[in-house]
Amino acid sequence: MKILVTGANGQLGTAIKKESSTFPDLTIFYTDIEETDICSKESVQLALKKYAPNVVVNCAAYTAVDKAEDEEDKAFALNAHAPANLAEQCKLMGVKLIHISTDYVFDGKSNVPYVETDRVNPQSVYGKSKLEGEQRSMALGNTMVIRTSWLYSSYGNNFMKTMLKYGKERPELRVVFDQTGTPTLANDLAYAILRIAESPERLFIPEIFHFSNQGVCSWYDFAYEIIKQAGLTPKITPITTSDYPTKAIRPQYSVLNKQKITNLLEMEIPHWRQSLVKCLQEYLR
Repeated sequence: MKILVTGANGQLGTAIKKESSTFPDLTIFYTDIEETDICSKESVQLALKKYAPNVVVNCAAYTAVDKAEDEEDKAFALNAHAPANLAEQCKLMGVKLIHISTDYVFDGKSNVPYVETDRVNPQSVYGKSKLEGEQRSMALGNTMVIRTSWLYSSYGNNFMKTMLKYGKERPELRVVFDQTGTPTLANDLAYAILRIAESPERLFIPEIFHFSNQGVCSWYDFAYEIIKQAGLTPKITPITTSDYPTKAIRPQYSVLNKQKITNLLEMEIPHWRQSLVKCLQEYLR
């Protein structure tokens, strides 16, 4: 089974590289913008001909949530038009596409975990661009969408690494406590993706699935646990969203129901605290 990962130098692509050692039967190729521009039909065609994959995993995305409010064209180019282009070229070559999406497609007004069929109502340019990417790629019938939330890892820029940096530099951290969701260790998501890619005849279903770690927390709770597990000592003060205004509106509640993907993969997803401890042990050693 041959897999091509686009956006491979990002956080999730790097996690897939890390987890790939546990899938010796997979041949995985990695490409990023320097080689393959997924916004370009010709560039995608060249990559598909060169690597001849059975499955493409699209990890490329415009993820600067606040910046997207000022760079709408760029956000839609990478998050909406590019997945549609990928799906179209994959379909022409008989290739399956796994596309990664986000909890930001929801408005955050629920108080129970979102299932895949719940009404979408994105409140930001980022969320709207990601939703369009889902819809346009899935319209072709060869795309499986996996929505995730609060992604972090040892690689790239993310909330965990920001808290560790500030936790060493500042006596106090002020963190929002009225936005609730679930952190997702990129390596756990990567493992689930590779499980699907390893057996696409059985596990690839062209529908939407949700994946995050188990459990629920606020950003404050997440920060508190990061600082505690790292043995740092700044005071952590809970604040409201209104105390920390941002250009883009974040969902206040974006917990994802994972039952559909746990049934598909017949696996237990780790609790976010368990995965955080594992990540910190690797990052801090």
